[in-house]
Amino acid sequence: MANGGPVEHGYPHLRTVRESVTALYRRLSYDTVRTFSASVAPADVAFADVDDLHLGAQRVAREMVAHYRLPDARLVVGFREMTHAANVELTAGPEYFVELNDRFRDHRRDIGAALAHEVAHVYLHRLGLSFPSTRENEILTDTVATYLGAGWLLLDAFREDGASSQKLGYLTPEEFGYVLAKRALLFGEDPSVWFTSPQAYTAYRDGLALARRDAEQPPLRAAGWSGRLRYARDRRHAQGHAGAPEAGRETAYRFSAGGHGPLRVSFPCPTCHQRIRVPVAGRVRARCGLCRSVLECDT
Repeated sequence: MANGGPVEHGYPHLRTVRESVTALYRRLSYDTVRTFSASVAPADVAFADVDDLHLGAQRVAREMVAHYRLPDARLVVGFREMTHAANVELTAGPEYFVELNDRFRDHRRDIGAALAHEVAHVYLHRLGLSFPSTRENEILTDTVATYLGAGWLLLDAFREDGASSQKLGYLTPEEFGYVLAKRALLFGEDPSVWFTSPQAYTAYRDGLALARRDAEQPPLRAAGWSGRLRYARDRRHAQGHAGAPEAGRETAYRFSAGGHGPLRVSFPCPTCHQRIRVPVAGRVRARCGLCRSVLECDT
């Protein structure tokens, strides 16, 4: 939690974010991801200053439990002085103890954001989905919370001006915007109408631009002319050097030749980021086996 201190911007965790989306699809399946088409509604987690602190926190916790399809889980929410925004004790359940930073006593509208992250921890714990390091796990948790419709609250909790700042979660605001945009493009929603923070809206627009660029990279047919020219150059090099994957390091596609077979190109799916491998054979239509996206390619 950044509370008055500097807020990191940009995309320093983008690789782990994309790996998190892939891991989520692999663990849940396309059909289960689609059941999260409805985001947490602002009214369901609204918290007025006149509401009872503990009763209100328990009500929001129940909403999060319901959103993540954890009907047998019970959260007990308390408050104490701590460095981080919140903490959850991951046990066998069904009861989980969540501690929130004392600052939320006076910033109640952000309790939903803190609980979105902590209940996502419980959800991933039950799924048995985790990454090796603590930091990667936290990035995974933020990504899953956002992709499954609760993490827009984490982005909306970002506020920054010349005198103060606040940010919850481990992703940067732009990375939250990127994952939220991925979800928005998948389900056709516009989460920006829910933002109360102007800085959240700016970060979302930045992330949306990057998410759209994912679908405009060669060999996808929607790629721009400069990308197509670079792709053609790399393809000629690969055809003249059998088996040599000669896409520049700045490109996501890679060429390869399997034995005496035709030249092939692999590239990340713009939806789930699983790598797809197709023959270099002009215009082809590829279907991602993980997220079922149908991709028009010019290889």
